[in-house]
Amino acid sequence: MSILEVKDLRVGFRQDGRVVEAVRGVSFSLDRGETVALVGESGSGKSVTALSTVSLLPGSAEVSGSVTYDGQEMIGASDARLRDVRGNDISFIFQEPMTSLNPLHTLEKQLAESLALHQGIVGEAARARIVELMEKVGIRDAQSRLGAYPHQLSGGQRQRVMIAMALANKPDVLIADEPTTALDVTIQAQILELLADLKAQEGMGLLFITHDLGIVRRIADKVCVMKDGEIVEAGAVDEIFANPQHPYTRKLLSARAVGAPDPVAPEAPVVAETEDLKVWFPIQRGFFKKTVGHVKAVNEATILVRAGETLGIVGESGSGKTTLALAIMRLIASQGRIVFDGQDVRQWSTRELRNLRKHMQIVFQDPFGSLSPRMTCEQIIAEGLGVHGNPGGRDTRALVGEVMEEVGLDPAMMDRYPHEFSGGQRQRIAIARAMILRPKLLVLDEPTSALDMTVQVQIVDLLRDLQRKYGLAYLFISHDLHVVRAMSHKIMVMKAGDVVEQGEAQALFAAPQTEYTRALLAAAPDLRAEA
Repeated sequence: MSILEVKDLRVGFRQDGRVVEAVRGVSFSLDRGETVALVGESGSGKSVTALSTVSLLPGSAEVSGSVTYDGQEMIGASDARLRDVRGNDISFIFQEPMTSLNPLHTLEKQLAESLALHQGIVGEAARARIVELMEKVGIRDAQSRLGAYPHQLSGGQRQRVMIAMALANKPDVLIADEPTTALDVTIQAQILELLADLKAQEGMGLLFITHDLGIVRRIADKVCVMKDGEIVEAGAVDEIFANPQHPYTRKLLSARAVGAPDPVAPEAPVVAETEDLKVWFPIQRGFFKKTVGHVKAVNEATILVRAGETLGIVGESGSGKTTLALAIMRLIASQGRIVFDGQDVRQWSTRELRNLRKHMQIVFQDPFGSLSPRMTCEQIIAEGLGVHGNPGGRDTRALVGEVMEEVGLDPAMMDRYPHEFSGGQRQRIAIARAMILRPKLLVLDEPTSALDMTVQVQIVDLLRDLQRKYGLAYLFISHDLHVVRAMSHKIMVMKAGDVVEQGEAQALFAAPQTEYTRALLAAAPDLRAEA
């Protein structure tokens, strides 16, 4: 008997007096020790299907069909029964860790809560188990991180904490919703190997939701391809990849960001450069907060990016990629020289920087955390125009509509709020908000991490087109080496705050000079096939 069985699942959401169908007649089964992958574009119903298994949908949802765990019906189950199952028998790894972790509690407290609730493990035994879990998912210096809060971790580190929480009670079923989205390729490989080992050791069933077909091929036994709330094709992974029957499946399999950006004009002006840039955070101890050392987040980074040029910044989570970009944007304190548009801005006050802000924009890694839940899509995208002025005095709503179309959003949705969009759609809203001012420098911090493969290709093409049209300079931070290769003219490789290698993109991918860079490239096994 299957550990989890879904039959004719239908989910609709009541909206403006009508019911909008999100899942339509989905059926599949998951056995112990088996991995089933749900793949499809953002908004196809993958996450809604997963949340339906333990009734985690909002009150506006109307659910019918059957979901059984270990032979027991979950749809319509009592609250007490659902509490027993959630987080214990069926655990989740959610897509956006910052919205799932409590910002007011330390990592130790959040992990200990689950152990105490479901297993009665407390005190030193709980602490030892927490350290073990954190080390398993690749968090360095786990013992010293127990007192840290979520905002003190990088995006990838937060995702690893979420994975540790999900594995804490050794569940029968693990539902992983884009669990490697925020992870660099080396840690991604470790996490996938960890999940595979745990599945084999514990006989755990794994329902894996992803847009990355490379991961599906590596980890899954069966795959269900979803489109518009329906499973359009399902079967063994080898069969689906070798002989896809549905046109949509073939489209997904062929989707991959390829090619290279246009060459940079020889006379292109320098937009941003740094010299020996350092970002050190003091470690303070005692009642008087005496500084006893420093966390060296960025060490002596020297970069130069010109108009129409993309500098790709790669490295493990916590290596200093985002910190470097924030320092260049003058959003955090630093030492060293920072020149923007020909002017040394490191000593400028916030007031002096205000006029430059419209020329430097950023797309953050976690779209839901950076979008106000109280603002409509139109208000979010147009926010920059209210601060910096509307170029040409055009109608704001029309301008927002144009930008939404550029990033693949329907302008008819501009009156909706962030919670009404899928994760990928929210990322596109964040990109549109940055693009509307047509900045000279755009920092893209994992801009495609939440997007399915087909939309990744669209976004890469869009960014290239905008760069070609407006001569934009990009700092492109990503762990996806395929996208970095397609976007970047130059590559900077960072590790533990240090720049370990830097050079022209083609040369670096063809002949990496350091052992660390070679390890990064080796973690993406199909990368060289695209050369």
